[in-house]
Amino acid sequence: MYADGMMETRAMAAPTPTVEQREFFEYQLYEVARRVTLGANETKQVEFIAKTGVPASTFFVYDGSSPFYGYSSPIYDQGYGITGVTTVGTYLSFTTAEDGGLGADLPAGRVRVYQLDTDGAALLIGENTVNHTPQGEDVELYLGNAFDLVGEHKQTSYNQLTRDVVQETYEIRLRNRKDSETVEIRVPERLFRWRNWQILNSSHPYEQLDSSTIEFRVEVPPQGETVITYTVQYAFNQ
Repeated sequence: MYADGMMETRAMAAPTPTVEQREFFEYQLYEVARRVTLGANETKQVEFIAKTGVPASTFFVYDGSSPFYGYSSPIYDQGYGITGVTTVGTYLSFTTAEDGGLGADLPAGRVRVYQLDTDGAALLIGENTVNHTPQGEDVELYLGNAFDLVGEHKQTSYNQLTRDVVQETYEIRLRNRKDSETVEIRVPERLFRWRNWQILNSSHPYEQLDSSTIEFRVEVPPQGETVITYTVQYAFNQ
């Protein structure tokens, strides 16, 4: 598969199907419809799907907040959750739906992503694995970290107003060292101290993804920086 604004398989005439897929109970069976000869200590790949023009897009994620393991008890420790993460991840997304161009199930396995270089050579830009994915679902592949995008996650204030009420403020700096490309970076923030939280103010709009996570999506100009700040209040007695 190639990632160059569009993801597509190698261009070729549509071959006669060599693998037939059918359902069996809650499983998918893939039957090779022709004979395959394997020599001693030999490995062969059998093509399941050949598709061209499948749209795909890349996106970036800066995840500098604390990992979340569930709400078991309130967390008062001021320094808890400081990760020091500065890397920004690169992801590729596409759909297996018919209207997305693929229109097929994907069995679990390894996916390698290539991009054409200036001389037309296909260079590997990342690889990862996918789970069994039925037709109609979205796929997101982590390809590695972006070289020229940097994040910085810092707690700028922590105030225990009462025994059971804490306010803290975070500052997130996102730097784009690309020469000419504006990028959008997604920033998930996990509100890990306790389940009863409230965002008091924020510099940018956010979306609540679940009961413990919000996400900012901001644009960062080339050779520029975008700063996100927000304040959250926890009430531990509720």
